[in-house]
Amino acid sequence: MIHNNTIQSFLLEQLQLQTVYVSGDSNHLQIIAIGKIFGGLSRVKQQQIIYSSLMSYITNNYIHAVSIKTYTPEEWNRNHELHPEKSM
Repeated sequence: MIHNNTIQSFLLEQLQLQTVYVSGDSNHLQIIAIGKIFGGLSRVKQQQIIYSSLMSYITNNYIHAVSIKTYTPEEWNRNHELHPEKSM
């Protein structure tokens, strides 16, 4: 079993993201990643960046399923200004 804070720290360091939220457990992780790295990329490409970073955890069965939401800092701020009640 892998801890959520391990995944969070790993993604922050590997991808130099501004913020990462990880919830759930290794059977099904939910990840929200916020970073400038996603600017100008399609949603598919943004998710591929996260998946490829986690591939060793996935192939070694530390992570079984994952859902990913990605945002640029501007998208995140705009989304939360329009819907301040939204959280993870």
